[in-house]
Amino acid sequence: MKKFWLILLSLGLVMAFSASAFAVDVKVSGEYYAAGMYLNKTSVHDAYNAGSISVVIVPEGPSTAFFYQRLRIGTDFIISPCLKLVTRFDALERVWGGARSAPASGTLSPVSGSGYYSPLAIDSAGTTAENENIAFDLAYIDYVSPIGTFDVGYMIVSTTGTVFSNNSTPGGRLKYTSNPLGAFTISADITKVADNSYSAVNSSTYFANVTNADNNQYGLTGEYKWNDGRAGMKITYYDYASTEPQPPAPLPGTTTAASYNYAGKYTLFNPYAIAKIGPVNLQAEANYLVGKYKSYDSGISGKDVSISNLSAFLDATATFAPIYVGGTFAYVSGDDPGTTDKQEGGTLTGGWDWNPCLLLFSTYDVTKWVGPVYGYNAIAPTAPGKPGTSMVDGPMTNAWFLQGRVGVKPTPQFDAVLSVSYAFADQKPTKDGKPGVTFSNGTYGTEVDLTGTYKITNNLSYMMGIGYLFTGDYFKGIDDGTHKVNDDYLLINKLTLNF
Repeated sequence: MKKFWLILLSLGLVMAFSASAFAVDVKVSGEYYAAGMYLNKTSVHDAYNAGSISVVIVPEGPSTAFFYQRLRIGTDFIISPCLKLVTRFDALERVWGGARSAPASGTLSPVSGSGYYSPLAIDSAGTTAENENIAFDLAYIDYVSPIGTFDVGYMIVSTTGTVFSNNSTPGGRLKYTSNPLGAFTISADITKVADNSYSAVNSSTYFANVTNADNNQYGLTGEYKWNDGRAGMKITYYDYASTEPQPPAPLPGTTTAASYNYAGKYTLFNPYAIAKIGPVNLQAEANYLVGKYKSYDSGISGKDVSISNLSAFLDATATFAPIYVGGTFAYVSGDDPGTTDKQEGGTLTGGWDWNPCLLLFSTYDVTKWVGPVYGYNAIAPTAPGKPGTSMVDGPMTNAWFLQGRVGVKPTPQFDAVLSVSYAFADQKPTKDGKPGVTFSNGTYGTEVDLTGTYKITNNLSYMMGIGYLFTGDYFKGIDDGTHKVNDDYLLINKLTLNF
């Protein structure tokens, strides 16, 4: 017994002398939402018949209704006033009682009716299947040193300036932010987007020369702040070499080598400004991407493809309590189908974080949970589950967008907003890739949304909304007299807890 107490006392002394190592403050924050949705049409095309034969080739998309939820927990371990470990995980992100996702295999996973997608969830470091249980997204060190702040680890990347064009995707990054130089700060970052080096889980590259087959981003940001706003510029250089070292393979049915040994090397210029002038809140952002989308190796029979994408965003909201009014303009360039050596659109988007409508360009509550909203293909579909390019799938691409809105807050707890949005394509696709045979019309349509949010407590709120889309002719594809489209609408309610 004496030996037991001696050991216990010794352990107590060790803990007492090591108290500083255990003095860690923990700050927990998070969000939980549970939502219900009814979508009247999962595709907006009418049933398509085979000419005069009354055989339905592509049926109308059915309606769908379900409940879904997500729990997101962020935990900061504060070791000292200048040092902390930042973590975050998502859990139970699933449809209530619904089908579970199959674990992803390889780098691509099939999705019924929509081709392929990355197995990583759009805003997570985990796969969709992992998020249905639990997946950690963030884990990085934040160190405030005498010469600036250093962040090292998995953190949110692809977010700069306004919410437009932002994708809150976690990624491996090294980041440095200077101490304020008056009202001015500078930051620099290196992001590892893809790494094909040989490892225990990537042993297939043992005999391949892929040491440098990585996708990296290098960013430099300067920002100026004042009392009612901030403005800045970020320049990001993309060095995408994951397709460069692969040996050319024979084309199907031939002995001719395919030309896909190329790298992408391009630069993004991203100026932005956020300001308050009297009762008006203003946001503006532009994105210009320029360089070589495909730069082929010497000796490879491939034609270089240049890239020149442009997007822009302007938003204004004026508050005259209890009423406020606002408007939004957004543009994302589309790819001209007549220029095969240039890529004028398709890389820049409106971003996953920017969801201007309940239906159009709604990534989180439509694409993430229901899937793309389809129209007809550029050519007549030949089998069920084969819709094509006339669809709205996630972030805004190839579009001009205009929105007007009016809101009212009769009490601090209640907020109601009515908005009207109109969108049309910047470039119309061609039939089967043939220039001169384009879609009949470039209009996505007009959407009317009405939402109301009530704060039950400071942390708990309940939202209800209805969105109605007057579907445009863009979804018809080729206007041959047989393609028709239907209007669509969505009902949604969501209970959200923030803490």
